[in-house]
Amino acid sequence: MALRALDNTLPAAVSERPRKTAKLSAPAVAAATPAEGGRKRNDENAAPKAKDTSPAAVEQAVEYVRSEDLQPVAGPKARAAGLVAEIESKDWVKVCEALNDARRLAIHHPALLAPILEKVVLAVVKTMKNPRSAVLKTSVMACTDVFHAFGNLISSASAEAFDKLLLQLLLKASQDKRFVAEEAEKAMRAMATSMPPLPLLKKLKAYVHHANLRVRAKAAVAMAHCVARMEIGTMKEFGLSALLQVSAELLNDRLPEAREAARSIVGSTHAAFCKEAALKDEKEKEQQEEGESAVAAAGKETETEQEQEQEEQEKSAVDAAWESLCALSLAPISALAVAKIVSQLQTQ
Repeated sequence: MALRALDNTLPAAVSERPRKTAKLSAPAVAAATPAEGGRKRNDENAAPKAKDTSPAAVEQAVEYVRSEDLQPVAGPKARAAGLVAEIESKDWVKVCEALNDARRLAIHHPALLAPILEKVVLAVVKTMKNPRSAVLKTSVMACTDVFHAFGNLISSASAEAFDKLLLQLLLKASQDKRFVAEEAEKAMRAMATSMPPLPLLKKLKAYVHHANLRVRAKAAVAMAHCVARMEIGTMKEFGLSALLQVSAELLNDRLPEAREAARSIVGSTHAAFCKEAALKDEKEKEQQEEGESAVAAAGKETETEQEQEQEEQEKSAVDAAWESLCALSLAPISALAVAKIVSQLQTQ
């Protein structure tokens, strides 16, 4: 058998292996061209387009209008007839429009809103539980205008409707969303300044013992606004001892906002108490002057000294009466805390 020469050469029948050609990537424009059927190709190498998440794009149909800029409603009777159904709509844009219509009716057509006020209040309470911020803020703004238009809301609507509304306002004022909390605080100030203080104070007293610290603080601030508007007769109707006891509890609260509200309540109560005592003294002086006969004055210096002594005696008598009230209403430690606040207010 013949042997093949070992010269490291391949047989002649074997051809050279063809070289691979480099693949060229398709241009980026081709990824954007539509494929068959009108669909766009999904190019994984193309950067995704950023979505427009600005507040103007998300809430493009919502506009927060100030109360003074709201115009009267065109066709108010028809709008009032379908107002509750529109507030309860599932379309949040329509809900915001209906809430603004409720604001317009409250400002310009309160007589048309009065018959359906309770239903509107309950519908607004539902919208205040909506997670969408635009609906939430608009509903709180509606509460402000309703309070201004219907001061005595407790008598206009049922107690149940107002209780639900008050709870939602306190919760919204305690939120972390600052723009919602500020609007809720504004609504509560409108409530405290427009409604009769005594029935509102009775409602707020229950929330001073709420489990939520912020709710307690907001309720205390609203109580301070109410007490500042009350005369001594209204305070006595609520109970001076009850006011002092609520203040003593709030002085030990963890939040400084609640403690400051307690100081305000103590100051308003003490001021009204002293004012009543001063009025009593003036009446007694007038009666004494009318009953006394005209007698020649012994001297001006003697008269001024007597007047100063009399004023000091009257002041000491008022202070003694106030200390007696605190001693009867509060524990010794709480009475000392209240006395310290009063002394600080007097030195200011």
